[in-house]
Amino acid sequence: MTSLIGLGSHLAGWRHRDAWSATTMSLPNAIHIAKTAERGKFDMLFLADGNAVRQMDDPILFAATSRSDRPAAFEPLTLLAALSQHTSHIGLFATATTTYDEPYLLARRFASLDHLSGGRACWNIVTGSYPGDSVNFGRATHVPRAERSARAREFGEICKGRWESWAEDAFIEDKATGRFLDPAKVQRLDHVGKHFSVQGPLNIARPIQGCPVLCTAGQSEEGRELAAEHGEAIFSVAFTKAEAQAFYADLKGRMPKFGRDPGQLKIMPGVTIYVGRSEAEADEQYRELQELILPELGVAYLSKYCRMDLSGYPLDGPLPDLSGEVEGVASYRKSIAELAETENLTIRQTYERVVPSLGHVLFKGNPVQIADQMEDWYRGQACDGFNVDMPVVPRSLNDFVELVVPELQRRGIFRTEYAGGTLRETMGLARPARKLRHG
Repeated sequence: MTSLIGLGSHLAGWRHRDAWSATTMSLPNAIHIAKTAERGKFDMLFLADGNAVRQMDDPILFAATSRSDRPAAFEPLTLLAALSQHTSHIGLFATATTTYDEPYLLARRFASLDHLSGGRACWNIVTGSYPGDSVNFGRATHVPRAERSARAREFGEICKGRWESWAEDAFIEDKATGRFLDPAKVQRLDHVGKHFSVQGPLNIARPIQGCPVLCTAGQSEEGRELAAEHGEAIFSVAFTKAEAQAFYADLKGRMPKFGRDPGQLKIMPGVTIYVGRSEAEADEQYRELQELILPELGVAYLSKYCRMDLSGYPLDGPLPDLSGEVEGVASYRKSIAELAETENLTIRQTYERVVPSLGHVLFKGNPVQIADQMEDWYRGQACDGFNVDMPVVPRSLNDFVELVVPELQRRGIFRTEYAGGTLRETMGLARPARKLRHG
């Protein structure tokens, strides 16, 4: 079972008495989290990212200073490079946008991380869903979705080509003959496309993994096709097991037409864990966090996910119609609408379900109950693993590692030791062969 850890996205998690009082820009705290996750044998540590201070045009949301919106955070690849020197096995997984970056520079950064970490880099390929990012890159408006998607496909192909610039044995470094490299074992890309013109080669040796593990997050038709053709891991948005199973079957079913083994794509729905030594303790932790959410913030964040202002609707009335196309992450909006309709939830009940876990399914209970739920989804072909979110840092991670991991290991569905040195070995993913692009 694949495992991925994300950190502290509960809207009120930072207010909890057991949360760290200083989490912004703390390298010691980040090292502690990485080492704890590695002790728990997680596949990867995930760092989300964005290119703007969000919600500045919304005084209520901006005042919340939620960690989820990252008003101040390390640049992920810089932080992961530092964490690579304090860990040995856990994958180092960062978000980087294809809309506001250049493929040559990004390929070089991820190749550097892969070498520094001994082959543990993973790239979350995103096009950037937040319109406010555009104003930091010389644009008055966000790049349209279709253009972002087309650019992303070209961007990804260039990066993969850049990582194939050099053969593994290109650098001879023969002191006796004075030959440092073999010129026959380097190739240029000479790419000329709609969005980019890149010659190459990349000025860094081929990554240890051949190519960093590639992750996508799109739930749209275009996103599913991209994942089926190129993705090796994908986040999924599902509030129910049935919803997750449908997505799993659809995506795995698309892969054979691209000549790919369905086992080479790991599907990971997000899950927020509330675990206690007893069911009552887990319920109490959940209740405490719920009470820390101000109603105006709950409605404001639900409005953000739904891409609709809900502040004028009755708090204890139903959600309005959420059909129709919107700019940004539409998968959350669709899943929220289905959840609210299926369970006949009010706006208050919906934000209480959705906002605390920021779009993740919620698992709550004692260690056996949590393991039951995870095993049920895993064995029921709803997922290959989970993007495990921790609402209170560091308590939630410590509790998961100490209480839930041993129960999963006892059931034989989670590793007791890492399988190898690279992230690909850990995840059971093939190392891509180098393609020769010129005769």
